[in-house]
Amino acid sequence: MSHDTPVTLTLDRGLQVLRAFRADRAPLTDAELARRTGLSRSAVLRLTSTLLHLGYLRHAAGGARFELASGVFGIGQAWLDADPIARAATPVIQALADKLGMAVALAVPDQLDMLTIASGAGGAAACVESPRLGVGTLAPMACTAIGRAWLWGLPEYERRRYLMRLLEVADAQASMLRKAMESAFEELREWGACASQETPEHAAYGLIQGSIYGSIALPLRAGQWRMPMALAVTAVDSQPDIASMRARVLPELSQTARELTVLLADIRVGPPGH
Repeated sequence: MSHDTPVTLTLDRGLQVLRAFRADRAPLTDAELARRTGLSRSAVLRLTSTLLHLGYLRHAAGGARFELASGVFGIGQAWLDADPIARAATPVIQALADKLGMAVALAVPDQLDMLTIASGAGGAAACVESPRLGVGTLAPMACTAIGRAWLWGLPEYERRRYLMRLLEVADAQASMLRKAMESAFEELREWGACASQETPEHAAYGLIQGSIYGSIALPLRAGQWRMPMALAVTAVDSQPDIASMRARVLPELSQTARELTVLLADIRVGPPGH
C-alpha cells in the first residue's frame, strides 16, 4: 500500500484531529478543530463522526463540542503499561518531585511537540498541576524549556532540521521564536540546562503571554540506542524566581538525569513510532 492512498490519508487526518486536543482538556468545536489541524470543516465533520462511532471522541456537555473518549485513553494506557522506560523511570522521578515539592517530567518528541512519558508531582504540584504536567501531556517543542532542552541534545544537523520546521510553523512569530531559542541554547551552553516561564495558554499554543509556571530542563540520552530525551522540573508559583529556582533545582535535576542514564542504559526501546 503506497503512502498516499486514501486509507492512509484518512487515518493520518483522523490522528491529526485526536492530536488537536491538548493537556488543558478543553472541549473543541468543529471550527476549532479545523483551525488546529488545518483541515476543512467538512473534512473535520466527517472525521469526528467516525471517531464518535469508534469511541475515540464523545460530545461534551451541551453537544456542540467534542472531547476525547475512553478509546484514546485505553490505547495510551496500553502503551504506558508496556513501556519499560516509563516503568523504570517513574519511581526515580517521583522521588525528585517529593524532594523538591515540584512537578517533574521526562519527555520524548512527538512530531513538533514533547510527550511526557513519565512524571511525578510533589507539594503544590501534586494538588494543582498534575493533570497538566502528567503522563500523556503534549507541550510545544518550540517554546517550553523541556522542548528546547531536547533540541539541544540533538546532533547539530538534526537540530537545524527541526529548527527550520519550527520557524516555518511559527510564521509571523518566527523572529521572536528564533531569539528565544538562541537565548535558551546559550543557557544550555553555560549551565547545561535552560529555563522558561509559562502560562497554560503558552504551554498549549504558543509564546509567553504572562508567567505563572517556572521550568528548568536539561537533555539526556537513555537506553541502548541512546535515545534523546529531556527532563524538566516545573514549579507552581505566581511569580517564579528563575535564578533562585535554578540554584536550588539544577544540582538535584542533574543528579537525577545521571541516575536515569545509568538506570535505563540497558533498555532497548526507541521513541513512539520507531
